[in-house]
Amino acid sequence: MFIEPHWQGERRGWIEVICGSMFSGKTEELIRRLKRAKIANLKVEIFKPAMDTRYHEQHIVSHDENAIQSTPIENSQTILLLAGDVDVIAIDEAQFFDDQLPEVCDQLASRGIRVIVAGLDMDYLAKPFGQMPYLLAKADYITKLHAICVKCGNIANYSYRKTAQAGRFLLGEKDTYEPRCRHCYYTQP
Repeated sequence: MFIEPHWQGERRGWIEVICGSMFSGKTEELIRRLKRAKIANLKVEIFKPAMDTRYHEQHIVSHDENAIQSTPIENSQTILLLAGDVDVIAIDEAQFFDDQLPEVCDQLASRGIRVIVAGLDMDYLAKPFGQMPYLLAKADYITKLHAICVKCGNIANYSYRKTAQAGRFLLGEKDTYEPRCRHCYYTQP
């Protein structure tokens, strides 16, 4: 007698995390995955922190200027309210969200939604950043991307802040940050 597996026919959700330093291609990879999901006719919702207005208020935009429509939100609980009937939820700049984000992602994945989260895993002080360590612990799939060190050309995993401006949260681009390898991060001024 054949017994049908309990999961057959049910949607199964999971959490994917894309992480790395500044200029490593995190948002570019997120956009690539979302475009593929749309080609597959999946329903997609994209969220970003309302505070991130560097390139556009309502789009996530890569440093290569690829863009995709998103919804800016103030807190992660809003994602649960706006999720609706979707197949894929994407969250960019996850390090800027509140401490509820890992639980929100868990709830979405338990609903059968594919959750794709992108963010910096370390801040400019080389410390774990925001909720990213918790998201990495909960992730079913992790993609760690690397930039190229502007000092020596090796792979870069650190976001070096070029200004003396204090504070953990400082939105910036190439004028404010540069990617560096471990050696150049710790030894080069």
